Amino acid sequence: MFPAMSKLACLLARDQWEVGAAGGALRAASEQAGIPIVSVLVEFPTNEAGFRDAIAEASRQGANSIIVVDNPDVAPNRALIVDLVAAARLPAIYGLFELVEAGGLMAYSFDLADLSKRAAQNIDAILRGAYPGDIPFYQNTRYELSINLKTANTLGLAVPKTLLAAADKVVE
Repeated sequence: MFPAMSKLACLLARDQWEVGAAGGALRAASEQAGIPIVSVLVEFPTNEAGFRDAIAEASRQGANSIIVVDNPDVAPNRALIVDLVAAARLPAIYGLFELVEAGGLMAYSFDLADLSKRAAQNIDAILRGAYPGDIPFYQNTRYELSINLKTANTLGLAVPKTLLAAADKVVE
């Protein structure tokens, strides 16, 4: 989608970067791809100033693209995050489709509605007397690629036909 990517900023909570699985996986992937990575960390919980500072830091560090890693503060602040990333003119990938709906470029995400429905079913089973340890663990295996064509146009990016054909959701 963005062959000119030369430095990737990762916006995520400090704990996700330092002790969570996300930080290690992102560092390993950037090393394998040979793309330098810049962490722009926010504290949890994050406020508007935290997101503003992190995205400004991505630009100061010379990042020309950004990945926004999901945490509980991302979805409620999706409009702000998408606006800040757009103002910085950074091609971005998100972990939730809702940010693509809000104007973000693309997302590779699980179906949040399906996951919520499964959680509600588990809660219902527990309230009806099921022992939590007897409820099978659900591991999501389906991920969806979403692309916002208007945002791609705004950034001057041509969406490859193969990527567009592989997308599960396209926002026009």
